[in-house]
Amino acid sequence: MRHIIGICVLSAWALQTAQAQNWPQWRGPNGDSVSKETGLPINWGENSNLLWKTQLPPWGNSTPVIWGDAIFLTSHQDDKLLVLKINKTNGKIEWTHEVGQGTAKREGDKREQKFHKLHNLASPSAVTDGNKVVFHFGSGNLLAFDFAGNQLWKRNLAEDYGAYTIWWGHANSPVLHENLVISVCMQDSLNGVREKLAPSYLVAHNLENGLEMWKSMRMTGAEAEQCDSYTTPVFHGSGDARQMLVMGGNQLDAYNPKTGQQIWSLPGLIGGRTITGPTVWQNMVLLTQGQRGPLQAVRLGGQGELDKNKVVAWKDDQGTPDSCCPVVWEDLVFTVADNGIASCYDVRNGQRKWRERLKGDFKASPVAIGGRIYFLNTQGMCTVVSASPRFDKLTENQLNDETLASPSVSDRRLYIRGKNALYCIGKP
Repeated sequence: MRHIIGICVLSAWALQTAQAQNWPQWRGPNGDSVSKETGLPINWGENSNLLWKTQLPPWGNSTPVIWGDAIFLTSHQDDKLLVLKINKTNGKIEWTHEVGQGTAKREGDKREQKFHKLHNLASPSAVTDGNKVVFHFGSGNLLAFDFAGNQLWKRNLAEDYGAYTIWWGHANSPVLHENLVISVCMQDSLNGVREKLAPSYLVAHNLENGLEMWKSMRMTGAEAEQCDSYTTPVFHGSGDARQMLVMGGNQLDAYNPKTGQQIWSLPGLIGGRTITGPTVWQNMVLLTQGQRGPLQAVRLGGQGELDKNKVVAWKDDQGTPDSCCPVVWEDLVFTVADNGIASCYDVRNGQRKWRERLKGDFKASPVAIGGRIYFLNTQGMCTVVSASPRFDKLTENQLNDETLASPSVSDRRLYIRGKNALYCIGKP
């Protein structure tokens, strides 16, 4: 009887999870921009399938992070750094706290970071385990809150480990592993500019109290802007075999997330600064080699320094993304370049299935939902296509906002963060 009850409980939990999946971090539950939910609309606009719209304090590009009925965002208003909790059901802002101050400098020399005009200090996305939520800003502020809005601890990585020197503004999002908050910093070492090199590193803090648990240097030998990476770590494997993958500084490598010890590295991925984050699919990781370099599929596994000739399964160097991460649905991988060139490949061998131009420019990473791919451009238009080896454009949907943040999915609803507002899209 207990066995039967247990099966029923697990089945009910699985059904509930499938129906109302959380989106607890940048790029969703598995860090791959994939949602198994169904029932989301493919048509919407300012006057259709828009369940609510909430004006936000301007502005930021962090993606909405969702757990249960809570949505968490960051924003940068004037010089104020803000954290927000929003009710997922009705869009009401339940609390807002100012957690620091800072300016997104647009000018400066190579000795300090400056920010691209398209983003500010509120680009890193939050991460939550369902009890605590951790926020990060391009100023270095790293802090944890409970869901009631109480601040639990606060650190500043730039103060602890040295001022950021990344060329276009720090934007890496933290990730969680068990009781650890793991952050990455990959930036210009200023080799030849100053005597003491600026550090690139990984660091883990205790989720409960913010104490440092481990720190690993990551000086890859890259020079100048090639050191810079805006990517977020992804995970592969489970249990004691779980590895954390980091891409940037002309190198892909894997770490033990419990200790920060490097397991293997794949150097020589020379191609400039890296914005496009890696995507794990089964025993491979898909990545773009630097600034619009080749899209590559790398076989996972091994120890020490890997040989590119042995581990790269396939690559393509035409129309590759500079900002937007690849997304995989079943055995197809979908990409979109910043200029709107969308592509579909067989993930197993790299055979290109189609390549088409979408309307607009793109910075947000596409999401895969229930057999469809949602491509959101910077002008509020989302093109929905079938996750198919044949190009099948279903709809184009327009919101009146600027949209650089990647969408989130939860409870059969799509959440799009614009420069001015947060939009909840779903069937009434």
